[in-house]
Amino acid sequence: GPSNSEGAGKVSLLKKVPALKDGDFTLAECTAILLYLSRKYNTPDHWYPSDIQKRAQVDEYLSWHHANIRANAPKTMWIKVLIPLFTGQPLPSEKLQEVMEGLSTSLKQFEERFLQDKAFIIGSEISLADLVAIVELMQPVGVGCDIFEDRPRLREWRRRVEDAVGKELFFQAHEMILNIKELSNIQVDPQLKEQLAPVLMKMLK
Repeated sequence: GPSNSEGAGKVSLLKKVPALKDGDFTLAECTAILLYLSRKYNTPDHWYPSDIQKRAQVDEYLSWHHANIRANAPKTMWIKVLIPLFTGQPLPSEKLQEVMEGLSTSLKQFEERFLQDKAFIIGSEISLADLVAIVELMQPVGVGCDIFEDRPRLREWRRRVEDAVGKELFFQAHEMILNIKELSNIQVDPQLKEQLAPVLMKMLK
């Protein structure tokens, strides 16, 4: 998301995080950063396969993801924690219901179009597509919306991703998301509230 910090502006012309600085080279957008790192460090082939069709399947998912899973899953965190924190007012329950309905539609498409009966999104091995998907889908879990509970196929996919990454690393990577509710107890600088509240509200539109 957007960042008003001076440091973010030096790394990313878009003033957004995440951003990468590698020597004199800078890069914004999480997907572009993931692909850059996988190529630079010659990661194991399953992450971003050299096979042109499997690579295209990863690209296909990443393209679909932004307008579907990402369009809804993070909003659960904004609605239940971040916007109340920065505005001092809870949002109506109808807003969360609307987002959850949109997310439910996306999850149905995710299972039927991308996951199907495979272990992972592009087949028998984990890829960047699975990483991008799981990070987004853990956000509703962190605010008490367990989207895996009534979806056994999705739940088993999550378990396989955990095993492939390693449970300790998986939960370490998601520690902040899973403890996001603790933010509701912190005191936020009034000036920061004034800056971020309209940004967060705009992101929900």
